[in-house]
Amino acid sequence: MRIRKKRNIKKNRKFEVKLIHPQMKKKIWLSSPHMGGNENKYVQEAFDTNWIAPLGPNINEFEKGLESYIGEDKHVAALSSGTGAIHLALVQLGVQEGDEVLCQSFTFAASVNPITYVGATPIFIDSEQSTYNLCPVLLEEAIKDRIAKGKKPKAVIAVHLYGMPYNVDAIHRISEKYEIPIIEDAASALGSEVNGQKCGTFGDFGIFSFNGNKIITTSGGGALICNSKVKKEKAIFLATQARDEAPHYEHSHIGYNYRMSNVLAGIGRGQLEVLQDRVLARRSIFETYKEALKNTPLQFLEEPVGTYSNRWLTTVVTASYAEREKIRLYLQNENIESRPLWKPMHLQPIFQKYPRYINGISENLFEKGLCLPSGSNSTAHELSRVIKVLNNF
Repeated sequence: MRIRKKRNIKKNRKFEVKLIHPQMKKKIWLSSPHMGGNENKYVQEAFDTNWIAPLGPNINEFEKGLESYIGEDKHVAALSSGTGAIHLALVQLGVQEGDEVLCQSFTFAASVNPITYVGATPIFIDSEQSTYNLCPVLLEEAIKDRIAKGKKPKAVIAVHLYGMPYNVDAIHRISEKYEIPIIEDAASALGSEVNGQKCGTFGDFGIFSFNGNKIITTSGGGALICNSKVKKEKAIFLATQARDEAPHYEHSHIGYNYRMSNVLAGIGRGQLEVLQDRVLARRSIFETYKEALKNTPLQFLEEPVGTYSNRWLTTVVTASYAEREKIRLYLQNENIESRPLWKPMHLQPIFQKYPRYINGISENLFEKGLCLPSGSNSTAHELSRVIKVLNNF
């Protein structure tokens, strides 16, 4: 009896240690906000001057700062979200009920939802292996097929996924050939480039996101990049409930409540000052993972010639769905956050009824792909922990 009791106690103690072990270790997040230092100064200015509204000096300076950073004579409207920016781009392009919009399937739902806001139909296009983004071959095939069916698409939404630029040259050649405008979803690609030109500046409209997990954040927010001052002013007009010039409230258009707060724009001003440091930090994290895990079967996405990715998130592809899940849960047990790559939109319950042009690449990436912790505020110790766990696995 005594021997059996001792053995049971030993087993129970071992089990308890295993249960509490993850909680004893500090949580490593996938991509948490990283403040630069001056955010509080600009926010305090908003309070001190009572600019607690969707207009004010912080918004003006944040927009000017973004315009200066991306160049190309672009005009930026600061908004409450990247989703709102896509919506306003569709509105300005005249997309409406009954129209069709071609959209990358391998993306976050926010790329697609605004298509439904205007009553249009999303048509999903699969990915190419070299960038994980919109496949030019399938894009042209889809355009030809939709035209043959009597429905020329009104727009294309192309995404720079995880900060990796899409095939700009090929996609935009097709756009020009068929005269279909492009909304460039650069939600996670602020700081990425193609042949020296900043992402967000290639499309007829571009969008950024400043969500809490993005490369810089305004807590919640986004921006619409426009080719002219007139389009920027139209975006701001629509984003502030489309109020006409009058001493009273007069409305001749449907408007939206999409303008960024002056307080949040203060955070953005501080974040913009450290943007380049954040890009370099994320790129360094990618290179650290790549070098430290070079003897594992994990596959990393390389930059095509001429592209420069901000490496917002480092992604890897495993051998199978089963292995991906084992790794994810193994990391989770060590209190390390990771995440599967996006589930393609054509597989989502809400979007399964819509047409799609599929080659299987996005489904394969979803089944086998994983995002690793990539926050620019990750310490050397935290990266070492992640790498050690992965090597142990």
